[in-house]
Amino acid sequence: MSVYQRCIALVEPRDMSRSPQTPRSQPTAPRVAERGVSVVIPVKDRVTEMRRQLGSLQSAIRNCPEPVEVVVVDDSGPAAAAAHRAACAEYGARYVRGPRHVGAKRNLGVQHSRYDLLLFTDSDCRVPADLITRYAARLRDSGEEVAGVTGPVLVEPGSSAFFRVMSRSYLLLGDLTRPLHHERVSWGATANTAVKRSAFTTVGGFPEDSPMPLGGEDLHLGLVLTDAGYVLLADPDGVVTHDTSVADTLAAVAYRFTTYGRSEQWLCVVHPHRRRFVLNTVSTLTLTAAVGLLTARRTGGRSLLAVPAVAAALVAAKTPGRLGGDRGPRAVAESVACAAIETLFDGAAFVTALRMRRPDLLFTGFRAPDEADYQPVAEPVAA
Repeated sequence: MSVYQRCIALVEPRDMSRSPQTPRSQPTAPRVAERGVSVVIPVKDRVTEMRRQLGSLQSAIRNCPEPVEVVVVDDSGPAAAAAHRAACAEYGARYVRGPRHVGAKRNLGVQHSRYDLLLFTDSDCRVPADLITRYAARLRDSGEEVAGVTGPVLVEPGSSAFFRVMSRSYLLLGDLTRPLHHERVSWGATANTAVKRSAFTTVGGFPEDSPMPLGGEDLHLGLVLTDAGYVLLADPDGVVTHDTSVADTLAAVAYRFTTYGRSEQWLCVVHPHRRRFVLNTVSTLTLTAAVGLLTARRTGGRSLLAVPAVAAALVAAKTPGRLGGDRGPRAVAESVACAAIETLFDGAAFVTALRMRRPDLLFTGFRAPDEADYQPVAEPVAA
């Protein structure tokens, strides 16, 4: 069984037509939240990474003039769970057993927190020493229309050839750096986003009925906040560091693309006004193969040659967008490989559309917020 097939096999068909506006267990805040910052971190396994994250938070907590708490929500097996409990006890964090779904984990973390500002980050990240202070100050100084602030997530550079290939993928890494280029955004990655509890509870928190344990829940939260009239500020200097695991192995990338592809179809269902036509590679190749089979007898089988030709054309069409400023032979080879691996995303979206019996989604994608939804960073005025 291939890596992609193993990832798909993990996903059971589920009804994705339910709206996630009302999670199964609504986060419940105290009647009057105390002033301070609650850091919520979901985790499963990743014992070494979680301990490193808890260590990085210590400096950020000491530097913050407001009270800060850390809530870790875990669904690891017994051995890893015991290690997480020990780490939380060592670093003064609150340990909570939670469900598998990452949106439900974060909601549960909020339920167990006490402060009026919420900072969401991930176990495989590290926060800088000034992050909590700068986000708290930014939100305290903002008006009621501001729901939160988000910063870029920069992935540590890996040394492997595979990492070099996947570092060219905007689909995998590009959204993590959007706060570098805008003053306001429509959503932020939950590896590095702080929100006011009042705004978070107003929109119902994170969805808990998305089809995958993770993927799409942060985008959905941002959209329901901004659709409700709130503003999300971007802080280009609030940089969180992500470890290389997001892009250093085929298995990790395949799982992430499978997750993203399935979640994209869920987002298309719950945000139908954001659907757009996409030339899904797997849908296109399936249609090409079907036509080739239907005409194979008449063409002596030559019509089936269209399948590899179309596949090569689709990958070639995507390659220039991954080249960047480098046009050397290695850059071209890496860009071709990147475009080919990204086909896993299209495959997951294709399978999901079939499982949902939604042929209308075979050539449909989610229109993520584009430049019209953002406020770009103002260019400096020349003297």
